[in-house]
Parts: sequence; structure tokens; C-alpha cells
Amino acid sequence: MEIILEAYGNVYVLSLRGKLDLASAAGLKARVKSLLDDHKNLIHVCLREVDFINSSGLGAMVSLLKEIRLHRGRLTLSDLAPYVNEIFDITQLSHVFEVFPTVEEAMISYGAIPVA
Repeated sequence: MEIILEAYGNVYVLSLRGKLDLASAAGLKARVKSLLDDHKNLIHVCLREVDFINSSGLGAMVSLLKEIRLHRGRLTLSDLAPYVNEIFDITQLSHVFEVFPTVEEAMISYGAIPVA
């Protein structure tokens, strides 16, 4: 999986591309941990180009949410592909996470400069 990092003010956007499964979850968790270690705790994950997610990927997302909250931060998600959105709905995780239709709307919720 590819992870692209961008900053919008004090919000860090991770755009994921590929599969979010056991093999890629560790890399995502490490990337977020490095942000938290640098006191960067406002994190947004764009899932637009995630074409597959399984229980390991979902577990990683829940783990990230817990870790970010422990650092008094905020985690938001956006752009869930139909397949990913269906998985979040079935598991009811769409009620646990703050999910936005677009990155732009998520950035507005943070009061950050919207993505062009």
C-alpha cells in the first residue's frame, strides 16, 4: 500500500492507495505513530483509492483511533469507496468514526484550509 502525506495547517492527511490488510496495516500504524511522536495529533485518512479492506485493516483503523484519542487528537476519514463504505456499514464502524464525503469537507470541520 502507498501512503501519501500532506499537511493542511495542523491537520495531516494520509491518502492511502491499494489494499488495507495485515501486510499493509503495520506500515500505516508506524506512519501514524511517527506523527503522534512529533505531537501531530490531528489526522485525516483519505480512503478514495483503497480497493480492499479486511478485518486486519479494520482492526488497524480502530487501533489508530484509540491511539490518537490517547494523544488527545482527532481522526477523521473520507472518500470511502463503495466496497469500503459497505464494510464500514456492515461492521457499524461508520458510527464509530467521523466519516466525511470528501477531504475538503473534513478539512472544513477542522477549520483548516480546504484542499484545492
